[in-house]
Amino acid sequence: MTITAALVKELRERTGAGMMDCKKALTEANADLEAAIDLMRASGAAKAAKKAGRVASEGIVNVVISGDKKSAVILEVNSETDFVAKGQSFVDFVNALGKLALKNKPESVKIFLAQTLESGETVDEARESIVAKIGENIAVRRLQSVSIESGVLGTYKHGERIAVLAVLSGNDVVLAKDIAMHIAASRPECVSEEQLSDEMLEREKAIFIEQAKESGKPDNIIEKMIVGRMKKFVNEVTLYGQAFVKDPDTSVGELVKSKNAEVVSFVRYEVGEGIEKKEDNFVEEVMVQARD
Repeated sequence: MTITAALVKELRERTGAGMMDCKKALTEANADLEAAIDLMRASGAAKAAKKAGRVASEGIVNVVISGDKKSAVILEVNSETDFVAKGQSFVDFVNALGKLALKNKPESVKIFLAQTLESGETVDEARESIVAKIGENIAVRRLQSVSIESGVLGTYKHGERIAVLAVLSGNDVVLAKDIAMHIAASRPECVSEEQLSDEMLEREKAIFIEQAKESGKPDNIIEKMIVGRMKKFVNEVTLYGQAFVKDPDTSVGELVKSKNAEVVSFVRYEVGEGIEKKEDNFVEEVMVQARD
């Protein structure tokens, strides 16, 4: 049989593997699609270790809350490409991890990787199986479990790339969800000014002083400029100082106070944040795949 572009495409869609890997498998299987899939699965396990060094900066974030609304977990699982992140096998894997993490409340990723899924595999064994199947590095990057005795949990997901888990005092479920949504959109550093580090504040102040000096204005005016700029900076990076996305005339701090509540804490995950992505070199990528 002839190895057509359509056949390579179908194999790539079914396995999520790279083009060169698909073509090589089809060649070895004499263009038999099912046999090629079996070959890729059999050889993929041996290649899993090679994939581990590759940068995985795409993927999915997930947030799961318990039925009694007293516990929740937020996690990020990464893949190398967005193509794989959208595949059903990857999505199912992340959903299974969310359920397991909610049940076991692991304290770290290392502990979580050794825990057992319903399939009988450990999380790490299941991860390696996915790597073998799709031909890309997969990484369970981070997770955090939260449990409360009082108060309310607010969760929000923006597509598959941003997830937020917030803890508020009181019992206003609608407010908790609104705050989580705001955090997703506005990316605050912390809840209030008291939580900002002295190092961050001093660094920003030093920058503002240099900028103000370049204006040539008198010292008394410069001092007022710095006070104003620092206040603006604090409002921009703290949750309480930000204008509420649903009502820009009201700050989040004012909104929460009007509801007799407080934001105790929050966690915001965005896919790939903080991961250094290398520039793609298509020719080099093809050559590497051809050597694998």
